[in-house]
Formats: sequence, C-alpha cells, structure tokens
Amino acid sequence: MLRLALILALAAPVSAESLVATRTIRAKTLIAPEDLTLVSAALPGALSDPAQAVGLEARVSIYAGKPVRAGDLGPPTLVERNQLVTLVYLSGGLAISTEGRALSRGSEGDEVRVMNLGSRNTVTGRIGPDGAVYVGWNG
Repeated sequence: MLRLALILALAAPVSAESLVATRTIRAKTLIAPEDLTLVSAALPGALSDPAQAVGLEARVSIYAGKPVRAGDLGPPTLVERNQLVTLVYLSGGLAISTEGRALSRGSEGDEVRVMNLGSRNTVTGRIGPDGAVYVGWNG
C-alpha cells in the first residue's frame, strides 16, 4: 500500500510556468510588462519570471503566444546607426570630447565604429552607460 502511494506521488504532474508573448513583439522593441503573460506549461527554453525580460530589447520578432527565451532578448540599445554621439578620448587625467556619428547600433559595453565629424577619421570605441562612445579607455 505504501509503495503504491509513493508511485502515485512520483507520477503526479509537475506544474511549471512559462513566459509567452501576449502580442507580436518586433525586433528592437523594449519589453514591457503588458507584452508578457505566464502560462501553466513547461515550454522548452522559455523564461519563467517576467522580471527576467521586462526592460530588455527583443533581438528577434517574438510572435503572440510563443515562448520568450533568454536568447531572444538583450540589453537596450543606447546608440543607433547614424546617431550623433559624444566621442570621448580618455588617457590618464586627460579627457577630450568631440562630436561623432555612430556607424552601427549598440548597447552599453558594445564596441562601435564612429566617424569623428571634425577630422572625418573613423575610430572604434566602447559605448558607456551615458550613451557616449569612449576611445582609449579600457574601463
């Protein structure tokens, strides 16, 4: 009798929740709480907590009713292609800033190429948390 109860307890279905899109979310769109819902299903690869997705940017289109996976999301873009950005050169105590045009889009920490509008030279820098592009700085 005890053995039967143990087998039945182990055979009971495990409830899991998965995060799915409530609407079609286009690539490059920031995820908002109303874009997501939890369903009672174990969907392979799907996130299980809305807090893991809200505020991130969709890297690909996510269709309504489809699972939201970690690989489909990334940090929000701070710099768009052709956007005017502050280009900052840092070295020791020296800081020089000028205006540049981003040649690609990116998020904080990404490396992007930027054309210095004053000299027309192209440099590579890292996007900072303020949206400026830093050159000659490894922080």
